[in-house]
Amino acid sequence: MEQALTPDVLYFFQEIKDLYKETDRKFQETERLMKERSAETERLMKERSAETERLMKEHSAETDRIIKNLSKNLGNLGNRLGEFVEHMVAPAVVRLFQSQGIEVHEVYPGVEARRSGEGVEIDLLVVNDGILVAVECKSKLTQEHVDEHLARMEKLKRLLPLYKNHKALGGVAAMVMSENVKAYAHSQGFYVLCQNGESVEVSSPEGFNPRAW
Repeated sequence: MEQALTPDVLYFFQEIKDLYKETDRKFQETERLMKERSAETERLMKERSAETERLMKEHSAETDRIIKNLSKNLGNLGNRLGEFVEHMVAPAVVRLFQSQGIEVHEVYPGVEARRSGEGVEIDLLVVNDGILVAVECKSKLTQEHVDEHLARMEKLKRLLPLYKNHKALGGVAAMVMSENVKAYAHSQGFYVLCQNGESVEVSSPEGFNPRAW
C-alpha cells in the first residue's frame, strides 16, 4: 500500500522546486547581463579603437610636420654654415695670413681626398707656396670636434701629397663656442676663429704658438 506524503515532505519538495526555478532565473539573468556586458565591452572597444586610430593619425600628421620642420631647419642651418664658411671664415683666414706677412694664393672650400682606403674632408683650405691652413667649421664647436680635427691634421699631407712639403697649420671656426672649448683648441695649437656680430675674429691669446704638421 502506497504511503501518502506528509505535509512536511510536500513542503520540502516545493522548496526544492522553487529553488531550481530561482536558480534558473538567476542563470538566465546572469547570461543576459553577460551578453549585455559583452556587447557593451565590444562597443567600448570599437570606440576606443576608433579613438586610438584617430589619435595615431593625428600623431602621425604631427610627427610628419615636426620632421618637415626639422629638415627645413637643418637645411637652413647647413645653408647658414656654408655662408659662414664662404663669407666670414675664408676672409678671416686670408687676413690671418696677411697679418703675418704671408701672401694667400688659393682658397678651397670643401676639400675631399681619398687614398688607400683612407679619407679626409677639410671645410676650408687656404694655401700659398709653402704654408697651408686647414680649418674645421662648425655651427657649435665641441672638444670632440677639436680632437677629430687633430686626427684629420695627422693624415692631411699623406692624403694630399701635393702639399707634402708645405708647413701645415690647423684652425677651428664656429658660430658658437664656449670659452673652455676655445682654450682647449688653443692648447692643441689651433688657430681659433669666432663669430663676433657680423664678422669673424681670430683669437690669439698671449703666448700662443700654432702647431705645425
